[in-house]
Amino acid sequence: MKFILGEKIKMSQIFKNESRIPVTLIKAGPIIITQLKNKEKDFYRAVQVGFGEKKKINKPLTGHLKNLGKFRWLRELRIKENESCDLKLGDKIDISIFKEGDIVNVSGISKGKGFQGVVKRHGFHGGPQTHGQKNRLRAPGSIGSTAFQRVVKGRRMAGRMGADRVTVKNLEVMKIDPENNILEIKGAIPGRKGTLLEIRSNK
Repeated sequence: MKFILGEKIKMSQIFKNESRIPVTLIKAGPIIITQLKNKEKDFYRAVQVGFGEKKKINKPLTGHLKNLGKFRWLRELRIKENESCDLKLGDKIDISIFKEGDIVNVSGISKGKGFQGVVKRHGFHGGPQTHGQKNRLRAPGSIGSTAFQRVVKGRRMAGRMGADRVTVKNLEVMKIDPENNILEIKGAIPGRKGTLLEIRSNK
């Protein structure tokens, strides 16, 4: 599977066939293989990769990352049973594994929006603005039930919104800049500037 980590830079636009296409610029890779896990020792198969530079790392990781570098992020990629993996410790992966026109899935943490009401969080319409409603326009309404005297699990109410893992599928790679490790992917991608992104091939 084609896989790489990247950091969201900003949104921009390109022009192709007299049409304007929105793109997201991502500083992707290179990533280093920092650990290989197998069924015999760890009970599952996975590859751990490191991305980004960091001046200091905590003491438990000094032995784990010996002679490999100091990484800002470490992420693990599970390997399916029917997949073959010929990667070795210390191998480097860069954006040259992708090419223009590839279809990818991008995962990241969405922007946190704090504590929000039901109108913004769930799209409730609110109550009518007439007949003495006054300050009840954005209220959720009744949360009870006639069947049993408790609030049912999963009831849509006010609460913390955002800061969730979001995956956007079937995005097209529009342009690759190997010299600067920049990927241009069509469309919007979750997260703020500087968000860590996981980019995987859709195949």
